[in-house]
Amino acid sequence: MEEYRNPIVLTAISLYMLLCIGVGLWALRRTKSTKDFFMAGRDLGVMVTAFAVFSSTLSGFGFVGGPGLVYRMGMSSVWMVVCAVMGFNLSFYLLGKRIRLLAELKDAVSLPDLVAARYRSNSVRFSVAVAILLGVLGYLATQILAMAFVLQDIFRQTEFWAQISISHAALFSCAILVFYSVTGGIVASVYTDMIQGGIMVTAAVLIFFTVLYTYDGGFTEISSIIAQDDPEAIGPWGTLGMVGCLSWLFLFGLGGAGQPHVISKMMMNRRVSDARYILPVSNIGYLISALLWISIGLVMRALVLSGQHPELAAADAAAPQFLLHYAHPILAGIVFAGLFAAIMSTADGFLNIGTAAVVHDIPQALGWKISNELLSARITTVVLAILAAVFALYTGDLVAILGAFGWGTFAAALVPVIAVGFNWKRGTALAANVAVIGSLTINFVVKIFAISIPYGIDVGALALLFSLTSYIGISLFSSPPTLDVKVSQAMDL
Repeated sequence: MEEYRNPIVLTAISLYMLLCIGVGLWALRRTKSTKDFFMAGRDLGVMVTAFAVFSSTLSGFGFVGGPGLVYRMGMSSVWMVVCAVMGFNLSFYLLGKRIRLLAELKDAVSLPDLVAARYRSNSVRFSVAVAILLGVLGYLATQILAMAFVLQDIFRQTEFWAQISISHAALFSCAILVFYSVTGGIVASVYTDMIQGGIMVTAAVLIFFTVLYTYDGGFTEISSIIAQDDPEAIGPWGTLGMVGCLSWLFLFGLGGAGQPHVISKMMMNRRVSDARYILPVSNIGYLISALLWISIGLVMRALVLSGQHPELAAADAAAPQFLLHYAHPILAGIVFAGLFAAIMSTADGFLNIGTAAVVHDIPQALGWKISNELLSARITTVVLAILAAVFALYTGDLVAILGAFGWGTFAAALVPVIAVGFNWKRGTALAANVAVIGSLTINFVVKIFAISIPYGIDVGALALLFSLTSYIGISLFSSPPTLDVKVSQAMDL
């Protein structure tokens, strides 16, 4: 069957692309209003919402970037993947029921709608919308770059596309994504999540056992090979070091409560009480799927070090290379299809919240009125996808590093304003604006000017520390705010 490996993989991906077109066209018929485009009509069941939450967190970040980061840094990135589960639990505990209830009471179609209601301030709506838009560019770039790397590796196995560049692969990825997102909005994303979530869980288990039997000695032999080259890589801190890993613990643990693509999905389920069932399903699905993140990165490093596989041109090629050369052809086809599903639906989710910021939240904050929000949303979706593709190609970062930057941008800007602010009535609009603007400044100044931070500390962790301190400090030294009655009652739950 080995001689048919590439046709099998291409067939699986082609079938998935046809499925995307079908879902997009089906969702187009269901998307009649802005509320449908951005909130899926607030009518999602437990399983759809649960799978949408965990799969949108992993996506290309976990399936491509995660193995790449393990390949390059050893066990360091385990502090990302494990701590993200803490973020799930914290998000649902602090926000699950409250956010859904407020969304219904205020008829909100976006997260900044709720922020504006909580702080009774359009300036906070504006700053949060800008933060979401900037974070979306980083995270969306992650998805496009992940898809481009995978397509490039697959096409290079064919005669016709053997010389395809990463730029052309990114252009192809962007075109597919735009069609899928423009037609269906968030409806296409969340229903595809059901399919791809199931694929991710199944594939992760099968890949884990494939990795386990790649060497006779299993993970013991894999660990031994890596340890002979660099003992730190297989240690608890990896090559990043203790301080850097602890900064990821802080950022990915606490920062999970500030991810708008997760929080927004809490606004879409059918009933307020559904949160208690959504959380355990999301946790289990995420933890199982994360097996792929860790196992592929380790085995590819061992294969390269033992001379059984050539050195990778880029660390992000770890997952595609393992699937193309070591997994059973049918399994490889299924995993690649699942990977594309994860990337597509997650990218659609980010495009959705970014588009809402541009056509709904920022105009609302400035007192403008867009006559046809649905048409404007579809046009904006195209523009954002193109901008993200350009950002992805010219940053020169690994997929996982881009993903960490997007996560850090969201976390630092939104954890104080939303996770703390929707549970603490003392928080003020001034404190919220300072926290958002200050954290964005720190994140982007360090990124743009390539400032090196000692001990491998993630810039997102520093920005989050600043935003939390400034938010709490300014709120305590300000006059207590007057809250909307409905908001106050919801916060008392």
